[in-house]
Amino acid sequence: MKAALLAGAALLLAGCGRYGDFTLPILSGGNERATYTWEERPGPVIERGAARDVLNPSVVRTPHGFTNYYSTFDGRTWRTRVAESPDGITWHDTGVVIEPHPSTWEAAYIAANGSALADGGTVRYWYEAGPRDHLSIALDGKPVLEPGPWQSWDERDVADPDVIRAGSELYLYYLGQDRGARQRIGVARSHDGVHWEKLRANPVLDDEDNIGEPAVWQDRGFYWMLYTARLRDEQRRLRLARSIDGVHWTKLPGELAGAQAWDSKVICDAAVVVDGGRVLVWFGGGDVARPDENIQGQIGYGVLQPHSATLEK
Repeated sequence: MKAALLAGAALLLAGCGRYGDFTLPILSGGNERATYTWEERPGPVIERGAARDVLNPSVVRTPHGFTNYYSTFDGRTWRTRVAESPDGITWHDTGVVIEPHPSTWEAAYIAANGSALADGGTVRYWYEAGPRDHLSIALDGKPVLEPGPWQSWDERDVADPDVIRAGSELYLYYLGQDRGARQRIGVARSHDGVHWEKLRANPVLDDEDNIGEPAVWQDRGFYWMLYTARLRDEQRRLRLARSIDGVHWTKLPGELAGAQAWDSKVICDAAVVVDGGRVLVWFGGGDVARPDENIQGQIGYGVLQPHSATLEK
């Protein structure tokens, strides 16, 4: 009887329309030795000022430069702010655009750590929201991607969205956390950005360390992903993976660590813009090793230059 009940639950889950089998449009692939070298600008480009943390940039190109949807933490609440820049280095803050409302499902903890996408002449922004121990991904004040069912790999939280368009579809890469607080990366697909189906074979990327905060782009015949690895001593590093279908990923050797005093313990939260043959990267950095916040976070900038060799440590 118990086996029959479990089988029935599995069939119900498979048939509810929230899970599917898919890949991104398959790319031709390129030079198997293709990777990048990393050049970091020495100082932060957005400082934290009076905030505890300034992290999680998400940058889109505009006719006049760049717009950055980034996150600030005051010790209690995460909010999304917007800044504008002509060059990606000098930023002018224009204020808070999203904050959590205590009277709603968002509670009072977070409405931030999101992904902005310029698509069809408008900018859409998917972001984390909800109570600290049960995060969902929201759009326009409503949850659009929620944690998975009991005992699933993402039953506790879904967070760290990164949305890209590939072909006619939108794809959302995200962190999933299980009841044991293990963090891995999965993907979901949507026609409209509101109704999402998760890949049945999730997670698509695992690691010996907890991982999250994916940033995905196309270049030189591959999908590429920068993601954050959270080490056992709570320091964080950026690592690189590559794929031709967006589902089956090959992790490349090496990792990116903070090169300056201000980001010596943490480098995380990558956001990317492809700029000709190079990739512009904005990232969070801090000099205190803690799991999620209170790291004295600030936002830095670097460039991935194309290179046909292994990723340099």
